[in-house]
Amino acid sequence: MSGPVAPITILGAGSWGTALAIHLGRLGSSTRLWGRDAVLIKHLEDARENVRYLPGVQVPAGVCATADQREALADAQIVIVAVPSLFAEEVVESARHAIPADAILVSATKGLEPRRGGRISVLLSEMLPGHPLGVLSGPSFAREVALGRPTALVVASADAAVARMLQGALTAPLFRIYTNRDVIGVEIAGALKNVMAIATGLCDGLELGENARAALITRGLAEIVRLGVALGAQPATFLGLAGLGDLVLTCTGSLSRNHAIGREIARGRALAQAEAATPMIAEGVRTVTSALTLARDAGVAMPICREVEAVLFEEKSVHEALQALLSREPRPEEEDPAIHG
Repeated sequence: MSGPVAPITILGAGSWGTALAIHLGRLGSSTRLWGRDAVLIKHLEDARENVRYLPGVQVPAGVCATADQREALADAQIVIVAVPSLFAEEVVESARHAIPADAILVSATKGLEPRRGGRISVLLSEMLPGHPLGVLSGPSFAREVALGRPTALVVASADAAVARMLQGALTAPLFRIYTNRDVIGVEIAGALKNVMAIATGLCDGLELGENARAALITRGLAEIVRLGVALGAQPATFLGLAGLGDLVLTCTGSLSRNHAIGREIARGRALAQAEAATPMIAEGVRTVTSALTLARDAGVAMPICREVEAVLFEEKSVHEALQALLSREPRPEEEDPAIHG
């Protein structure tokens, strides 16, 4: 099943929310894009361009941009939450009474809820019980989606019928959607890859070479799988689009905000300076603490995440963090669920 479903509302007019709105507008779906910044939204509606987050990309005329949540959510069949994890609870709380009772909720947020460290789909299910729920993730730079470049993603739902419905609503020739039942794995992979991208940026900022980068990405995947499996995810999920696909893109791609943050810190910039250099939020900065909370509760070791946290928030030097990782006790690779599920 494919083709436009109307209407679809996107909460969040940052780069990812705007890119999804542009994609849906091209499909011919009745699309509403909500953002909290009324000035930005007014300019977007008038000029058909998000000058702050996606400058130079035209927003189709069929996309209605509004700062009024009730207008955006009226009769919505699908509601996509595409705000940074830091603001997800606040935005959903403000919108909950305007969301139609039968709307399908979709988390497109690649992070963890900062207050308790939980997954965003769990937050949505608690705040809006009874709604069908899905998660959209996978290797996808917003600008490339907005420009119509080929992209493949995964939509996960515990309800296979909901996943198929979302697949049909979102799929286009250059925007391929696969379904998955492993919501936990898809969300953990999407959130943790941002932390590993910061780690890879630190590595690249020190100019340690491509061998080191490959090793770090591989060992980072092992950490992600360990946590995911401990939380109930399926190991195979981490070898798919939401796992390995998104990890490689975010750790190596030139448009990766998280990689850029790590690289700049390794070159001597403070975290606040590196974050201020872009209007877009690097999810990995906040996710690392939440991930380590989950890991401690699950009894899972995550040494790379721990060193990233120490560099970001404890003034540990990048060289000291590297030495801490290199001096760890050697171990058999086959003990990892990333290798043997």
